[in-house]
Amino acid sequence: YGFPYKEAPKTYIRKLTLAPSVEAFQLLRKGDSITLTWELSEIAVADFSECVQRTWEYCYDTNRPQPVNTPYTVDRMKDVLSNFFVESYVNTTPTHYYSGVELKTATCASTDVAEVGFVGRTLLNAFNALEYGFQQNRPELVNSANSIFDTYLSSGFSPAGFFNEVVHYNRDFKEPKLSIRRQSEGVYAILNYLAYEKQHKRKHPEWEKRLKVILDSFLRLQNADGSFPRKFKDDFSIVDGTGGSTPSATLPLVMAYKYFKDKRYLESAKRTVNYLENELISKSDYFSSTLDANCEDKEASLYAATATYYLALVTKGAERAHYAELCRKAAYFALSWYYTWDVPFAEGQMLGDIGLKTRGWGNVSVENNHIDVFIFEFADVLHWLSKEFNEARFSDFAEVISTSMRQLLPYEGHMCGVAKVGYYPEVVQHTNWDYGRNGKGYYNDIFAPGWTVASLWELFSPGRAEQFFSKK
Repeated sequence: YGFPYKEAPKTYIRKLTLAPSVEAFQLLRKGDSITLTWELSEIAVADFSECVQRTWEYCYDTNRPQPVNTPYTVDRMKDVLSNFFVESYVNTTPTHYYSGVELKTATCASTDVAEVGFVGRTLLNAFNALEYGFQQNRPELVNSANSIFDTYLSSGFSPAGFFNEVVHYNRDFKEPKLSIRRQSEGVYAILNYLAYEKQHKRKHPEWEKRLKVILDSFLRLQNADGSFPRKFKDDFSIVDGTGGSTPSATLPLVMAYKYFKDKRYLESAKRTVNYLENELISKSDYFSSTLDANCEDKEASLYAATATYYLALVTKGAERAHYAELCRKAAYFALSWYYTWDVPFAEGQMLGDIGLKTRGWGNVSVENNHIDVFIFEFADVLHWLSKEFNEARFSDFAEVISTSMRQLLPYEGHMCGVAKVGYYPEVVQHTNWDYGRNGKGYYNDIFAPGWTVASLWELFSPGRAEQFFSKK
């Protein structure tokens, strides 16, 4: 580690791209002084998992991150974000959708791309819009959400019965490579939708049939070790056998067990966690959950923590305690991606001028080195772990995350560098590593607010999983 920062003879600014060397300095105004102290720490631990835990605890206790003083309540956040459901809605295609992929930050104009999960999340956004529309008496949100569910039911499936994950309508192109992650996120959204509808005495037997086809295909895809291939085709041939996305399937499998009362899905979910324990958690190797990188990433550990949390919610006794312990181990790795300090920005950089505090934001992966608001249900996991293990750091830091991720809310007079109200920014660049365009202190010029809105909406809708499993 060096201070001030220097990278030479070349600097690495994006995948496979080198640039001239760079040197950065600590800003000292006239009359200011600074003291730099190095501290060496040595600890004895049982394994790398405990090393990560102790290191995170040390960093947390040293930096003592406090909630960010943002003026936005949860109600205010949802009110502003709901404009995304209004302005991004596309109803001129066979499946209606919220346009949240491949948008330009400068215009936020809708594109022809409909994506079920990953960065599009159109089905989860539809559920959120439906629930919110009923709560707030906003029929336009209810109607658009229902049209998305209805058109996906009629036109959103492949010949084998999987979701058409990514469709480019202008080119009449459907992505032939399917993924366990997008399929899982689609099933997760529909199960939330069906449970909500059932609660309000509305039934959808055709959707239930469609989901059973996908879920039974999951059972067919699952490997002997409990893992799922990351990518495959409609004929079940394997494109990418990497198992890093496996925990994304655990969530809908546990939910399907509860909803359909079919123990096959629970057994499949337990087998996924056997794989997670053997290949990810015990080896401290959380890799390749994202679909665009082959590396260690935040989402693999975050999904592993959420998967084991789901199983803990539906089991008892020693089995429940075992899943809780696995959840805690994975959670420390997910937490290690979240900043406990505020990255400095130079004067004149947009994010610095806005006053962005980076504490509570998470880095993405060792290949995509920007920060974002990927959180979804992880705050619920942290609050649950806090009670389960009497560890206040978890719930306290969840509050840091919750407040900090509100900072870039775009509304009139406070657009934060994007063109439309509620289109929450995605690729937030806080280092010299440049994810496409513009570099530190700015966003990339292309972004996907589909998932950022969905992530923040789940953050601000606490207790969903526990409520789902508590329903009769």
